Amino acid sequence: TVTLPDGSQVELNLGTQLAFCNYKDRRQVSLSKGEAFFKVSHDAAHPFLVQAAEGQVRVTGTQFNVWMYQDQVKVTLLEGSVLVTSNKNLSGDGLRLEPGMQARYKAGDYAAQISQTAANSPDLAWRNGKLVLDNLSLADALPLINRYLETPLSLADSATGKLRIGGVFNTRKINHLVTALPKVLPVYMSRNSEGQPVLNARPAR
Repeated sequence: TVTLPDGSQVELNLGTQLAFCNYKDRRQVSLSKGEAFFKVSHDAAHPFLVQAAEGQVRVTGTQFNVWMYQDQVKVTLLEGSVLVTSNKNLSGDGLRLEPGMQARYKAGDYAAQISQTAANSPDLAWRNGKLVLDNLSLADALPLINRYLETPLSLADSATGKLRIGGVFNTRKINHLVTALPKVLPVYMSRNSEGQPVLNARPAR
């Protein structure tokens, strides 16, 4: 947890990188990788901006989470309201989120996708050192797993990506999860030409 010069507090997940600039007309955070939970000090005259991928989150005072992996971004709002745009160069203020709402976008999207989140959503479990995979396909789970690995996993094909996984894991011991994958799923590990680990579905008997 760090306190920014404006008094806002930020909780940083593992492997997160961000920069903060305090301008005359705005406060600006650039999130280059990882995940952060923000408690923004209220200052209507100086909006708080979080730039992630090609998009932006705009707020005056609230509590929200921003997760970024490669060009994917997910914004989860707990308190207050924020404006989310998938491309900060587009005209308009973006889409407004209310508490209990979530926005997803990736670089190149014209607009973010909005959805509701459950009160016990697993998206904030990282604040307690947990990674919750709620019966996700490997294709959806891998971006969540890879943010905790020095060498990311990849999938051999779409069939491997359709396999599903669930459970609660310690974010500081994700390597244990990787080691256990061939024991709990019909997969085996190989290496690509660059020496990086690849998950392969075992042929059906």
